[in-house]
Amino acid sequence: MINALSRLDWNHLRSFLATAETASLSAAARTLGLTQPTLSRQVAALEADLSVMLFERTGRRLILTDAGQELLTHVRKMGEAAEKTALVADGQRSDITGQVRITASDITSAVRMPAITERILSLAPQLSIELVATNDISDLMRREADIAIRHVRPDQPDLVARLVREASGHFYAAKSLLARVGHPRTKADLARMDWVSFGDTGRMIDYMVDLDIPVSADAFRVGSENGIVAWELARAGLGVCPMDDDVAARAPDMERVLPDVLVTFPVWLVTHREIHTSPRIRLVFDLLAEALAA
Repeated sequence: MINALSRLDWNHLRSFLATAETASLSAAARTLGLTQPTLSRQVAALEADLSVMLFERTGRRLILTDAGQELLTHVRKMGEAAEKTALVADGQRSDITGQVRITASDITSAVRMPAITERILSLAPQLSIELVATNDISDLMRREADIAIRHVRPDQPDLVARLVREASGHFYAAKSLLARVGHPRTKADLARMDWVSFGDTGRMIDYMVDLDIPVSADAFRVGSENGIVAWELARAGLGVCPMDDDVAARAPDMERVLPDVLVTFPVWLVTHREIHTSPRIRLVFDLLAEALAA
């Protein structure tokens, strides 16, 4: 089957992929902008070309057969390659010009965005990128940015949001602090340590109480609205703080505490509804989604 893929019609494969991912002919047809009879004929033609049945019909739903599951693995890779090719081609278009303003947290802006920005500019050399390091979604609403990377889904109806990944992290403390006060063995031990706050202390307390870490406001002796400053305070041995594992890996002076306690947070990509169809905004939006999901 794998060797036969190179001889098949990509339109038929694309129809199969959309049908497999939506489990519905009507939903797949809407996704591809086709009529349902056209999409059904393309899927049937693919089954005929391969001499296998790819779907079983169960009521209104379609269930992949074993052959369909095998094919889906390979066609997904083809689809991803096609999307990347299209992104590269779009980036080279002469009309993809102008500035795109991206807003992200200070830590994301400093740690992740340089490499991502380099990739965007390599694919779309006519663009210019401005980074706005802030955690305030209002910068989008005031049109001070075109795209935002956020950890909370916005509820404004004029914004379009895509969840690109569920990131993970842990609680970290400086090795110097742990050498001084010892390693916490339980959540109660952790709650009794000094803490560094990131922004809203009350929100941090609520989050940790949900994790059964009974920390109190008195534990937060230092903190900052700026994530980079708060992280440096923690690195100076002034308290425990949560951090994305990828960021913490860059700080050998920090140590994970209670490694079984996982901190998870979503990564949302947000833009204006009406400019989501702008070629340059859409290109950067898709490149950001690909990079942040990796």
